[in-house]
Amino acid sequence: MSLMAGTAPQATHLIKPLVALLAIINPLGILPIFLALTEGFTPSQRKRTIATCAFSSFVVIAVSALLGTQVLQFFSISLASFQVGAGLLLLITGIGMLNAAPTAFRSTPEEMDEAEASSRSIAVVPLTVPLLTGPATISTMIIYADKNRHWPYLLVLVAYGVVAALVIAGTFRAAESIARVVGKTGINIMTRLMGLLIAALSVELMSEGLLKLFPGLGH
Repeated sequence: MSLMAGTAPQATHLIKPLVALLAIINPLGILPIFLALTEGFTPSQRKRTIATCAFSSFVVIAVSALLGTQVLQFFSISLASFQVGAGLLLLITGIGMLNAAPTAFRSTPEEMDEAEASSRSIAVVPLTVPLLTGPATISTMIIYADKNRHWPYLLVLVAYGVVAALVIAGTFRAAESIARVVGKTGINIMTRLMGLLIAALSVELMSEGLLKLFPGLGH
């Protein structure tokens, strides 16, 4: 009985980063932009764009998980301060998703213009960064990586990057079919649900960071 009780929290601890990662990436919410940017592409061009986007997303997630904490140490930033800042960033992202609208951290007019001017670059900018794996994704991976710096756990986070890449590739490959079946209303509903989940996660991150910075708040 005690073994099962100890296994359940451990499983939850392992699954939570994956749930947060997929909720933040939310490839369904990017479908309209993906379809607009790849309009007029040949099937082979679209396949190359999807493959590049999925691989680039994996690289960003893996690098954030493996090297993110070292970057914080280099700049002498405490994890508690980073948690509060990242939590606030996630909260803004979640609120934007609750309104079914892209947030200010997702893309800029300059990045969109660059994407339209060069079809070769859209897979990386703006699709991968900042639309799919922007500051919110990077911050989340750094925080979860710092919770347990043992290599088996870090490799699990890297494996979640593979899962995220496969989800992105699968979603984009079925983009036209999903858009026809689900429609804009369905995509907006999914985006709002993911936004609610992200908002809840952001409050948890900020509360953990604030309790570390101000231990007296816990009394």
